[in-house]
Amino acid sequence: MNKSLILVVEDDSSVLNLMSTTLKLHKYRYITANNGEGAILAASSHNPDIILLDLGLPDIDGVQVIQKIRTWSNVPIIIISARSEESDKIEALDTGADDYLTKPFSVEELLARIRVTERRMTYMKNDIDTSSVFVNGELRIDYVAGCAYMGEQELHLTPIEYKLICLLSQNVGKVLTYNYITQKIWGRSWDNDIASLRVFMATLRKKIEDNSECPQYIQTHIGIGYRMLKV
Repeated sequence: MNKSLILVVEDDSSVLNLMSTTLKLHKYRYITANNGEGAILAASSHNPDIILLDLGLPDIDGVQVIQKIRTWSNVPIIIISARSEESDKIEALDTGADDYLTKPFSVEELLARIRVTERRMTYMKNDIDTSSVFVNGELRIDYVAGCAYMGEQELHLTPIEYKLICLLSQNVGKVLTYNYITQKIWGRSWDNDIASLRVFMATLRKKIEDNSECPQYIQTHIGIGYRMLKV
């Protein structure tokens, strides 16, 4: 069975060579791009399974690359960047990235992040009942189409928001802990993952709740986690 096809987007030749060599040694298929426009072209023409994306590209910012790709694809995007500020991480994740690795990084951690992403992709394919549509009040999730609606209006969700709402809907009425959710979404449970979870949950609520101060669908259990209420 072929391993994942990975698109590596990096303008620093030494870092690009390191990642390419690492992927080759571990039998991954890969293609490369050294700027944003090349990344968008490669993503659209080669349909990679995973994208490793640097934010500081010479032509356009990596966040713009995410925005472009997210107009047609939910391919997992792992950011690999020297930007370590929390605001940069949140912006990238909120735009549609799935993970964030800060430079300098070890090749072992890079490979671990790729494996986590592959496991999550398998989980999303196999664990969702693709023969059903979930309905809860005005909320409807079409698992086959990969879309969610409030009434007749389609919700424009980021990939992480969609994964969250699917996970909550599959466990409606149950309190899911922060650790359980982050393990299912990111494959691990670190402090910065829980901080990212709060950001994603806040943006998801804005899209599905009429009044986020008095939520109808997603209830917070302070210090524990979240629960989707049966409406």
